[in-house]
Amino acid sequence: MPEDYPEVEALCRRFRDLFHRLRDEIGKVIVGHDDIVEDVLICLLSGGHVLLEGVPGLGKTLLVRTLASAMTLSFRRIQFTPDLMPADIVGTNLVMEDPGTGRRVFQFQPGPVHCQCVLADEVNRATPKTQSAMLEAMQEHSVTVGGQTYALPEPFIVLATQNPIEQEGTYPLPEAQLDRFMFKVLVPYSSREELHEIIDRTTSGRQPQAQPIIDGPAILEARALVQRVVAAPHVKDYAVRLILATHPRGEFAIEPVNRFVRFGASPRGVQAVILAGKVRAMLDGRYHVSFDDLARACRPALRHRILLNFEGQAEGIDADGLLAQVLQETPRTLQEAGKTP
Repeated sequence: MPEDYPEVEALCRRFRDLFHRLRDEIGKVIVGHDDIVEDVLICLLSGGHVLLEGVPGLGKTLLVRTLASAMTLSFRRIQFTPDLMPADIVGTNLVMEDPGTGRRVFQFQPGPVHCQCVLADEVNRATPKTQSAMLEAMQEHSVTVGGQTYALPEPFIVLATQNPIEQEGTYPLPEAQLDRFMFKVLVPYSSREELHEIIDRTTSGRQPQAQPIIDGPAILEARALVQRVVAAPHVKDYAVRLILATHPRGEFAIEPVNRFVRFGASPRGVQAVILAGKVRAMLDGRYHVSFDDLARACRPALRHRILLNFEGQAEGIDADGLLAQVLQETPRTLQEAGKTP
């Protein structure tokens, strides 16, 4: 962070104001789900992608469309279906006639992924071959077609939805693609009060709309500021030990992990925890990451990065429950554990 404290304070105050304005604007359309909206905005402002999982009708697609309305970014929706092909997403080379020479040439026709905000709706309905077409786009922010690489516009964010209850006609996302998502956010049912508000908003002729709040350069500026937030060495070490605690038979693994986990979280997991912790620190008016910031980011950042073994699946073990035990049993400092760094 800059050494000039007043400048730091002003930058972070502006960041918090932007975050709250975005949250309030989305709240004009989305009823409740405050934690869900907060997690999505954390990913947006730290440069990550989001996977929203919930049963149909909970407002996942509406949330993404509302977020797109609150940003002056190019937006495309891709409805994933079993017959969707990779070229339908990334684009393809078409044979065109050159008007000057009359010769036939290949011309690249961009697919819907060539925009700044992509809604991958019901992403688990497409075949693995089509799902994998998103891998390069999500990680490299580019696509390769016919040996030619095309950069995607910045900022680039993918917000995907999936339905966890329907298995017929669906294809579970491969672990490599799941790992590209910074957060996996579970969308719960609405409460009694929220359902009353949903009725009032949707059956009385009112059609609230979100207005643009932020543009691309402002998002990139916010992401650069997040990168500059300080994480002390002992705080970073806590994040590392949280990740290592999910690795079975490792030095820091807890007993339930050794018993039920086949593979633990990847290095992208610790990156996600640290970045989310930096955003939460600024939202709390601090310019350094705390242990609590990392603990709050642990579940959405790691729940999709833990692969259960056969026993874990047979026992119906829940990743969030495992992570709760990891948080409980992992000491925040090595001194607490009776070890020296």
